[in-house]
Amino acid sequence: MSNTNTEGEFLTRGERLERLPFTKKLRNFIGTTGIGWALDAMDVGLISFIVAALAQQWNLSDTERSWIISIGFVGMAIGATVGGLLADRIGRRMVFALTLLIYGVATGASALVAGLGMLLVLRFIVGFGLGAELPVASTFVSEFAPKNIRGRVIVWLEAFWALGWIAAALIGYFVVAPYDDGWRWGFLLGAVPALYALIIRLKTPESVRFQELTGEFAKAEQTVREYEASAGAEYTYEGETIDSVAELQAHEASIPEEEKHLTIWSVSMRKRTVALWIIWFMINFSYYGAFTWIPSLLTAQGFTLVRSFEFTLIITLAQIPGYAAAAWLIEVIGRRRTLAMFLAGSAVAAILYGQAGEPWQIIAAGMMLSFFNLGAWGALYAIGPELYPTNVRGTGTGAAAGFGRIASIITPLLTPVFVGIGGNALAFSVFSVAFATAAVAAFALPEQTGKAMK
Repeated sequence: MSNTNTEGEFLTRGERLERLPFTKKLRNFIGTTGIGWALDAMDVGLISFIVAALAQQWNLSDTERSWIISIGFVGMAIGATVGGLLADRIGRRMVFALTLLIYGVATGASALVAGLGMLLVLRFIVGFGLGAELPVASTFVSEFAPKNIRGRVIVWLEAFWALGWIAAALIGYFVVAPYDDGWRWGFLLGAVPALYALIIRLKTPESVRFQELTGEFAKAEQTVREYEASAGAEYTYEGETIDSVAELQAHEASIPEEEKHLTIWSVSMRKRTVALWIIWFMINFSYYGAFTWIPSLLTAQGFTLVRSFEFTLIITLAQIPGYAAAAWLIEVIGRRRTLAMFLAGSAVAAILYGQAGEPWQIIAAGMMLSFFNLGAWGALYAIGPELYPTNVRGTGTGAAAGFGRIASIITPLLTPVFVGIGGNALAFSVFSVAFATAAVAAFALPEQTGKAMK
């Protein structure tokens, strides 16, 4: 079947992007966005290593350590909601660049702190920028991805998280652990996103769907034609285009009235919104309860700081095959099944980690948890943007992420309580229940595999 369009045929610019194959231009776009994603992960991972080091240098209590982690998630909860709203108003690219700049500068400034109070303030700012960026990035890329591989593309994007965590583990092992001021150098390395934000702003195109909503039809057309040219001459489009607000409104006149005024709480959206919020809450609760505390829990078990960082680095490496498996399965068995399967695997792995005592058991169970948990994250980020139409897509994904961040605020505070009452076994049993709850909620989401975005 030919993809060349003749006069009189009509495709929207979004449909034109969705029919394209995977091209070099899309690959470069994913890479550009993904590096920003990796730098975000590096920051989140880095704080878990820095807290373990500061606990020894500053003689921090469990409560103080918990707040260094949790205050960042307070910022993330607010940032995710605000970032999603702004993405639907001032554009995906602008929010993506600004948030990178905000948290990059704040992370670098953290290297200069002399006490806990200032560190908490800066960690809140870091969290705000980070929380606003992640859901916007997945929305951004999903609006450029072909519908037949959209889920896989978003999992590939999420896979950059593993690279960031590995970078954080390497910095923790080679920079933070060996030196008294290693944590300061770790924070300085985390400031790289501030410089990268400038590259994002200059080289990344704005979402075509957003440009049409704001009347920038010429820019939208130029972007689509560049992507079509990258796909080859057979994808040249010669049909009609929407070139004015009046034409866009005329095209939208065919859309059922109830779809024009949708919110994330409209009757047709309500069930998926509730399910998505439950999944986001439970996966945040378990992920941040486990992974931000693993280095500290290992030192509490008697391992040296260097040894605990070494274990964490090995465990982190399992994220890469986890993402690879999810990226393949998500287009083969569908979004819901992939998400539910990886969440169920996470639940089993959490139980095993809670029972682990010997080094080989800790590494094996930790790698299993890392494999399934990060595969689940990849599937979740792929699902979110597909659930909502363009005008509320940023709001929908951002609100779910914001609600989930409430759990990430709570769980670092609760983890030492759980450990104090019943050891690692109790803490990771609670995380297992949360993973299992999220797996059940996944089946309440509509299956969007292969469907066009509205």
